[in-house]
Amino acid sequence: MSAKLVIVGAAGRMGQRLVTLASEIDGLQLVGAVDRADHPQMGQDAGTVARIDAQGVALTPDFPQEADVLIDFSLPEGATRTIDYCKSNKVALVMGTTGLNDAQKAEVTAAADVVPVIYGTNMGVGMNVLFAIVGKVAAMLGQDYDIEIIEQHHRFKKDAPSGSALSLAESICEEIGKDLNDSLVHGREGKDALRQPGEIGMHAVRAGDIVGKHQVIYSTLGETVTVSHTAHSRDVFVRGALLGAQWLAGKEPGMYTMREVLGI
Repeated sequence: MSAKLVIVGAAGRMGQRLVTLASEIDGLQLVGAVDRADHPQMGQDAGTVARIDAQGVALTPDFPQEADVLIDFSLPEGATRTIDYCKSNKVALVMGTTGLNDAQKAEVTAAADVVPVIYGTNMGVGMNVLFAIVGKVAAMLGQDYDIEIIEQHHRFKKDAPSGSALSLAESICEEIGKDLNDSLVHGREGKDALRQPGEIGMHAVRAGDIVGKHQVIYSTLGETVTVSHTAHSRDVFVRGALLGAQWLAGKEPGMYTMREVLGI
C-alpha cells in the first residue's frame, strides 16, 4: 500500500525533483503539492511545474486533508505552519529545510512527541556516512591536528554556513568533547587572525551552480588528512528524503535519523 505524500515547496528546485522522483516510486502516492500563495504557477499541475507528465495534483497553498508523510524542503518562514499541520493531522514529517532558528528547531523536537520525525540537514547517503565518521577521525588523530571545514554551494543559497557543515562540526564536537559555540570560528580576516589552538574553522563559498561540496581538513605539522563529499546533483538529497519518507510512514512518534534509515 502506497504512503500518501505531501511535498512542501513543490515548485522550488528541490520540490520539483521530489515530485519527479516520487512519481517513479511505487510506494509513494503524491496527494499534496504545497507552495506560497503568490507563486506564479499556483494552480498548475505539480507534474507540469516539474516538467513531467501531469500527476493529478495541483500546486496549492493549502495542505490536503489526509496524508501519511510530508517532506519539506522550503524556507524557514513556513516551518511552523508545516509542523502544526503535521501535529494536528498525525502526518509523519521529513524536515529538510535548513536555516531554522533555535525556536523552530525546538518546535521540530516537540513535534516528535506527537508524530514520527526525521530532521536532517542533509538526506544524502554519502553525507550521512560523512556525519558518522568525521568525529571518529578527529578523535583518532588527536588534538595536534587543526580542523577546518569548507562548504561550497550555489549563488542562490541563503543560509551560511550550510546546515550540513554545521552538522559536521556538531559531530566532531560531540565525539571529542568540545562545545560547538565556543569552538567555531567563521572565516578569518585582519592583521591579527592567527589560528588559535582547538578552534574549528568554518568557511562558506557561494558561487555559480555548485550543488554542494563539503570538506573537513585535519592538518598538523608534516601532514594533512582531508575527508570530503561532493554532490553532483540535487537528486542525491531527494532520493535520500524519499527513502526516509517511505521508512518513516507508519512509525511511532519520535525523533529518527537518516542514520537509522540507512542502518549506519
